[in-house]
Amino acid sequence: MVKVLRNAVIVLFVVIFISIVYNFRNRESNTESALISEATASREFKGVFIRDEVPVTYSGNGVLSYNVSDGGKVGNGSVIAEVYSDENQIVINRQIESLTKELEILEKIQNPGTVESAQPSSVSAGIKNSYRNLILCRDMEDYEAFDVSKENLLVQMSTYQIITNEVSGFEQQISDLKAELRKLRTQTSRPTESVKSDRPAYFVSYCDGYEGELTSETLDSLTLGKIDEIKDERKTDSNIVGKLVEGYQWYIAGEVDNSRKEYSIGAQVKLRLESSSEYVDAVIYDVRDEGDPERSLIILECRLFNYDLVQHRTEKVELVMGDFRGLKVPREAIRFDTQKVVDENGEITGEASFKGVYIQKGEQIEFKKIDVIYEGSDYVLSRIYEDDKSYLALYDDIITEGVDQDG
Repeated sequence: MVKVLRNAVIVLFVVIFISIVYNFRNRESNTESALISEATASREFKGVFIRDEVPVTYSGNGVLSYNVSDGGKVGNGSVIAEVYSDENQIVINRQIESLTKELEILEKIQNPGTVESAQPSSVSAGIKNSYRNLILCRDMEDYEAFDVSKENLLVQMSTYQIITNEVSGFEQQISDLKAELRKLRTQTSRPTESVKSDRPAYFVSYCDGYEGELTSETLDSLTLGKIDEIKDERKTDSNIVGKLVEGYQWYIAGEVDNSRKEYSIGAQVKLRLESSSEYVDAVIYDVRDEGDPERSLIILECRLFNYDLVQHRTEKVELVMGDFRGLKVPREAIRFDTQKVVDENGEITGEASFKGVYIQKGEQIEFKKIDVIYEGSDYVLSRIYEDDKSYLALYDDIITEGVDQDG
């Protein structure tokens, strides 16, 4: 009888131990710590560029040599392009331009005032500074500033060679360049035609046929159907020089899902375009739907103007609403709890339903409210309230399953 009781007690202890271990492991697997996470709210869509554009043409006879790059600014009467009889004239003129620039640099180095006033220590420090600027401009993709830094570095390094007697000078190179320039200039001819701007504007070297259709005056009549029809193609007419873009503001239109009313007129956002490495600041100019808010037309106003932003009529656009930082909460853990509402005097004024989660605190289960600031596919981010204990806090153990609406 004693053996039977002993065996029964042993079995009972084993069952209790297994139950404790099982419940402990089960509880561990059904909770998740509230940790800080970051997210970016963004949406992608097909963007259509809308600008006030005026086509520029010429006779169509000869070849064009552009004096202005895409996105460059021109004034009234500025020469946009010159027309030559053949391509060879353009090649010669480019050679003359390149050699002239090289000659100017060498003459600057060879200038007696530059060499006589230079000290090895100051020139050496200038070389290091110019090199750092060169790397910075490369990383920032600021190619105009890159060329300036490159020229400064070349002048300083060559000056250092002269004052340290590594080279005697560049007189021979200067003489050779002058001789080459004289020879090239005898082969040039004057342009047969000059194309000038008749207004202050930005220049783009192509046309696509939408210049009269997609303007600031047609924004109110723009539809999703029209957006779908727009293609990123260029006209190949032989007399096209390009177009002038009037004003400094332009627009991008596209289709978004606004069923949650995320987009509102006047909101400031950022755009990341497929053709550009930098963010573009924008303001939501208009949002409207044609009966279905899941297919809403959004129009954004922008003011930045550069080469990258005028190369296409349509391209993929990422609309960035903002960056968010909060406590990460699994979507399946979210519950609703009805709680009493207390006024400033401590009196109960009614009841309200709050969104939140249940957390494991020792052996107790508590409801903690959440304030959703971002929604992902399977999680949300809750705002951090350090001074309000009724809200979810960092490192709280969120119960992801096993708790019903009554806790």
